[in-house]
Amino acid sequence: MHEWPRRVAALAQLRVADLSEPVLSRDDDHHLRRVLRAKEGEELVLTDGRGSWRLGAVAASGLDVVSDVVVDPVAPETTLYLAPLKGERGEWAVAKATEVGVSTIVPLVSQRLAHKFRGEARDKVLGRWRRIAEETCGQCRRTYDLVITEPVTPEDVPVDAAIADFSGSGDWSGLRAVCVGPEGGWAPGEWDDSRRRVSLGPTVLRGETAAVVAAALLTFTNGSWGFTLGGDENE
Repeated sequence: MHEWPRRVAALAQLRVADLSEPVLSRDDDHHLRRVLRAKEGEELVLTDGRGSWRLGAVAASGLDVVSDVVVDPVAPETTLYLAPLKGERGEWAVAKATEVGVSTIVPLVSQRLAHKFRGEARDKVLGRWRRIAEETCGQCRRTYDLVITEPVTPEDVPVDAAIADFSGSGDWSGLRAVCVGPEGGWAPGEWDDSRRRVSLGPTVLRGETAAVVAAALLTFTNGSWGFTLGGDENE
C-alpha cells in the first residue's frame, strides 16, 4: 500500500483493456483532455478492472507508463441482493455499495415492485447501475469491478443469503450475502420462515440507507476493510 497516497493524488482512475500497452477509449480520452483539462505529465491510475493496475502519465498523444503493474489482493466475496428503488435512490445505493467494497449486486425483483421493473424500464435501470458502478470504481480507486448481474426473484436466491429484517438478529458472523427489500418492505409470505434474518439497527431505515448499511456490514465483518469484529486484540 506504499503507493496509496500517490494513487489518491492521481488526476483520475481509468479503465484500459491492456495494461502492458494502455490505450484510453475515445470517450475517456476526450473526458481527460477536454473536461478534466489534463496537462502533460499529470498522473493517472490505469486498471483492467480485474485487480491489476499501474500508474500512467498524460502524454502529448496517448499515455506514458510510470510504474510496474501491481495486483491488489482479492477481497472476500460479498453479495448484496437489492430491490430496485424509486428514482435516483437505487443509483445512489449502487454507488455507495461500490465505494464500501461489495463484490456483487443482484437486482431483486420482489413482489411489491415486479410491475415496475420490466422491459425497457428494466434495461434502462440495469444499464444505468452498471455505468454508475464503473464510474464509482474509478472515483474510489477500486481495481476490481463491481459485478451487477441479471435480476432474480426471491425463489432464485441461495439459501445461505440472509434477509434484512427489523426483527432480525444482530449477529452477522459468517454471512456473505444479504437481501434488502423495497420501499414498503417484503410482502407477507415472500420468504420462507426458515430464512436467516439479520437486523440493520434499531431504527426504521429508508431503502437506500438500508442498502448502504447492509453493504458496509457485509464488507466490514468479512475483513474487506483490513480488520474484522472479534479480531486478535494483540495484533
